[in-house]
Parts: sequence; C-alpha cells; structure tokens
Amino acid sequence: MKRASVAATLALAAVVAAAIAAQPTPPGYDLVIRGGRVLDGTGNPWFPADVAVKDGRIAAVGRLGDTTATTVVDATGKYVAPGFIDIHSHADDGSSPRGGLRDQSRERRAAPNLVSQGITTVVVNHDGRSPWPLSEQRALLEKQGIGVNAMLLVGHGTVRRQVMGDDARRPSTAAEMAKMRALVRQALQEGAVGMSAGLEYEPGRWSTTDELVELAKELPLVDGVYISHERSEGSDPLWYVPSQDGPGPPTLLDAVRETIEVGERTGARVVASHLKAKGAHYWGSSTAAVSLIQRARDRGVDVWADQYPYPTSGTDGSTVLVPAWATTAPGSTDRATVLRRVLGDPPTAKQLRADIAHEIQRRGGAENIIVFDYTDKALYGKSLAEIAGLWKLDAVETAIRIQLEGLPDRRGGARMRGFSMAEADMEIIAKQPWVATSTDGGIALPEDGPSTHARFYGSFTRKIRQYVLERSAISLEHAIRAATSLPARIMRLKDRGEIREGMAADLVVFDLATLRDKATFFDPHQHSEGIEHVFVNGVARVSGGRIVDALPGRVLARAGAPGL
Repeated sequence: MKRASVAATLALAAVVAAAIAAQPTPPGYDLVIRGGRVLDGTGNPWFPADVAVKDGRIAAVGRLGDTTATTVVDATGKYVAPGFIDIHSHADDGSSPRGGLRDQSRERRAAPNLVSQGITTVVVNHDGRSPWPLSEQRALLEKQGIGVNAMLLVGHGTVRRQVMGDDARRPSTAAEMAKMRALVRQALQEGAVGMSAGLEYEPGRWSTTDELVELAKELPLVDGVYISHERSEGSDPLWYVPSQDGPGPPTLLDAVRETIEVGERTGARVVASHLKAKGAHYWGSSTAAVSLIQRARDRGVDVWADQYPYPTSGTDGSTVLVPAWATTAPGSTDRATVLRRVLGDPPTAKQLRADIAHEIQRRGGAENIIVFDYTDKALYGKSLAEIAGLWKLDAVETAIRIQLEGLPDRRGGARMRGFSMAEADMEIIAKQPWVATSTDGGIALPEDGPSTHARFYGSFTRKIRQYVLERSAISLEHAIRAATSLPARIMRLKDRGEIREGMAADLVVFDLATLRDKATFFDPHQHSEGIEHVFVNGVARVSGGRIVDALPGRVLARAGAPGL
C-alpha cells in the first residue's frame, strides 16, 4: 500500500509538472531590441547589444540570449540610440493652444513630423513666449495627452507683458523687475525648467541686460536654465533698417557677450539659441562667436548653444527686400503706387536703394535669395541674381521691379526665401562639443501649406546625413551625443539621453544606409527616411518605418515641482 501511494503521488506530480510545462511562459520583458549596434549617447563608439524594456524603462543592456518579450525588434545591422531631445522646439508656445501640443486635434498632438525624425522629447515656450499661467498649459497637456515628452520654459516676454502691459517699449523700473522676478518664481514652482528670452522681438527687444540678470537670479536656486534668442544673429537684428534706425545696432558678438554676461553675473546655466552667423557680409564670424563662448567656458561660465542644420532661418522664409516704409502710407493699400512715389524723390530713392542693398546682403546675397511664388511661374526656383541677369538689371532694381509688378497682396511682390548662412560657419558650429542639435520648428501637417520650413521634418536626420555622411565634418558618435546626452545634460534630464539600465525607454532604431531628410522648401511635408523604430516611454511611435498613433508623452517638470 505504501509503495502504491508513493507511485500515485509521483504520477500526480508528473501530471502537474507536465501541465505547468504546457502553460506558455510569461514574457520576461515588454520589449527587446535584438542585435543592434548600440550608440549609448555618451559619445562612445557603438557596441553590439540587446536592449530590454520593462514598464517604460530600460531593464537590461547586453547579450540577452533567448530572453522573451511581448515585442521583439530585430535590429541586426541597425543602430540603436537614445531618443532625440529637441532643446529648441516650437511644438507648443505662445498664447494660443492651436497648432501645437495643446491643439484639439489628436493627430497634431501626436507630432508625427517630430517622431519620424527620432525626436522623443521637446523643450517648448521659446523666444520669450509662453502661456500664462504655466500651470494651465501643463494641466492641459497632461489631460489631453501628447505624442512626445515636453519640458516647459517660462517666457521672459510673457512676464514682461504681464507686468508692463502695452507700455513695454522702454526699460523696466526696479519695482517692475521685482514683480517680473516673482512671476518667474511662480512659473518655476509650477514646473518650468527655466526661462526663455526673445531679445530680437517685442517686447524683449526693449529690455536691458540688468533686467535679464535680475530675473535669471531665480534660476540657480532651482538649477533652471536660461535660453536666449539673442538680440542679433549677424551684423544687426532683423528689425534693423539703416535709413530708419541709425548706426550702432547690436551684432551677433554683442549678443553672445550678453548671454555670457547673464550666466557670469548670476551663476545660471545659459544657452545661446540656434547659433549662426547670418548675412553674406557677416560670414566667417562663427569663429569669433565660438571663441567667445569657449573662453567663457574656460573661465567657468556654464554656457552652451544649440543649432539647426539648415543655411536658412525661419524669417528667411518671408524675405522682403523692399522695406515697409517705402510701400506703406496712410490711406493707401496700393504698395506699387506708394513705391513709385518714393522713387520719384531722388534723395528718398537713394535711401531706399541703400536699404534694399543691405537687406539683400543680410539674406545671403542675390545668388542665395530664391523665388518660390510670383506672378510669372517661370521664375519659380530662380535666384534674384538669375532674374537680374534675365532682366538685365542689377539686384536692387530687380527687387524693385518684383515689388512693382508682382503679387499685389504680398509685401515684396513675391514669396522669397534667403539662404543667409554659410555652410562653412555651420560646420564650425556643429563641431563644438557644447552645441546641441535642435529644430527651431514645431508640429506640422500637410494642410499647413508650402511655407513650412524643412527643419520641421528633417533637422535631426539631416544633421547626420549632411555632417557625418556627406561632409565628414563630425563623427556619428558626436552627432548622436549632440542629439541625446548633451541636451539631457543641459536640461538636467537625469533619466533620459543615454542607453543604460534604469533610464526611461525613449529609443530610436535607424538604418544608417538609408537615413536621410526628404523635406525640401518646395515640398516640405515629407517625413525622414531610415528611422525604423521610435519608442517614447517604451511605447512604439514608429514601427517598421510607419508612424504609430499613440500619445505616450509626459510633461517632464522640474525636479521637486509639485504635481497637479
């Protein structure tokens, strides 16, 4: 009996074991990316490894063998990198929620043009513009859902208007500075990670360095950052007209010095936004700007910069060569008539021609100003220099004729884009180890029209294609670091920007052989190629090269800021 009982027990155990073995083994991870070349974001060379993800975080990096997962991605021959961080994004800013991450459209909040170039985190509210109060923006983003992670800045221009209202075309008083500083403090308490300034625009244009310093004193107290669209990006600001504004406008170098001064006087971490040397008569000055920043860093100033990899700016896309003063007059809407009247007065006409010549140089020279829309479609895609040759005129007279004979409802008579930066300057800036990659672009959909800047779709892929693969100006490791751990370091993101255990699972898988930007200035709404997979907090946003509809993004508030 005893032997029979033992036998029965063993038989039962065998049955149970078989039943257990027949049950499917639960997967070990949510996601495993197998066999990829891992670029960990630090600037190190790639190494072969698998990357495993569990609950939105990187759980393991290494040779993981037969480890199981709910989703397995074969990355053989492909590169695996941290998700790209756009340190200067207009994916959401200003007073209106339309068009950005607060838009009612789910498709727009999903930010397809951003994830398709590998972006997983954006820093928004730039150029001194932010909603007010910041808590409402943050609450709406968290309530509606967003397709990428977002970090919020408070706008210097916004707090300036809150305090000074319409009386902002002057320096602020000490009392007004104190009120503005209190608003900056409030925004930081609500989750802002720093302050942005737009000193080439209203109302920041009228602020003093002392005002910026006073407000920026709040930032070191919470390890916040100051990011500045500086007062000038070339020989003069975009608002400057020689005949109207007189001599002595601030230059790029003056502007860089001011950003450094804010950092030096406050101890704040400061960033020179979209560093460039704008205007054909200012090309080559990138070396001096780089020297200013490097020397400041050498003496301990916490100063950085960012760059988008295109030789044309956003304002270049609305290039107008004839100044407004020569085409507008009270009671008249006919620009051509007003212009003819100006041309009929020889002294005034001389001033006008000098202003036009200055603007042509500022926009890159006649050979770099391209027509995209005009009454004569045969001129589409031709430069001002080419049109001048066809018409047998000089560039200034050509600009005047375009205004006189062109589109009557458009200032300048045509839609033109200037390519105002030199590739040599851009390459010098791209090489600096303290320059992060950015887009200076926002969310775009095809219905937004042809004037969209190509950088909205292609900045991060272009940086690799242009400067790594085609120009051999920087290494692949340098380019990935500039897109990942470097902006994470600047923004104090402690759990993103690198591939290592415990980090958030923001990941990009790309094929270097096919990686390229496709957006052009005639056809900007084209997604990048070669980005095979993108994960935001472990959730797929691009799979097999196709955009996935999901809203897994989070608002990444300043560490220690209260929740809502």
